Amino acid sequence: MTASESPSPIGCVRVMLVDDQVLLRTGFRMVLAAQPDMEVVAEAGDGAEAIDVLRSTAVDVVLMDVRMPRLDGVEATRRICAQPGAPKVLILTTFDLDEYAFSGLKAGASGFMLKDVPPAELLSAIRAVHSGDAVVAPSTTRRLLDRFSPMLPGGTSEPKHQGVAKLTEREREVMLLVAQGLSNGEIAARLVLSEATVKTHVGRILTKLNLRDRVQVVVLAYETGLVRAGGAAGAV
Repeated sequence: MTASESPSPIGCVRVMLVDDQVLLRTGFRMVLAAQPDMEVVAEAGDGAEAIDVLRSTAVDVVLMDVRMPRLDGVEATRRICAQPGAPKVLILTTFDLDEYAFSGLKAGASGFMLKDVPPAELLSAIRAVHSGDAVVAPSTTRRLLDRFSPMLPGGTSEPKHQGVAKLTEREREVMLLVAQGLSNGEIAARLVLSEATVKTHVGRILTKLNLRDRVQVVVLAYETGLVRAGGAAGAV
């Protein structure tokens, strides 16, 4: 269902809430409604409804639950992100119960947050995902990957991504640090570079590897064994 029929203010982030729990959607809607730069323009109770609503509603960021009836959040994310001009998807997970978060990232989600995230962090995450600047909460990325990395291939039997050979030595360094969950600022401090330079390197890495965002860098690095459980760097 559409939450608002009036046009969104110019520059306003149009958000869609997808969760089968009405109370959770209500809570998120109240938090977002208090922001001058955000508007909840649509809601859905499951992935199938979300896809249907998106056919007629312009959305910038989708807050996507994982476990829902009819069509779960992972498959819904995969279908949404496969469409041209698709909105960004931010996965919401209970973390300890949902073992689909990593699959959601592979499906094309731009980041993930815990459902009990503090409001300020949720708002920052939405803005970050909307800007396409970075994966949400690098420290959370590290914790999630440490938890789910045993579910991934060990790397030794996986073919290396051929595009990695195109990277310069510096770009490989940056890629490995991105894959370990470091932010641009942390990478800049580690390599004694400016954040602008790090951002440039990240952009080139995405282009050379034909990846959409930093999340896909993390997934690729773990799947190919460039980074292993616990954040250790493997052989490049």
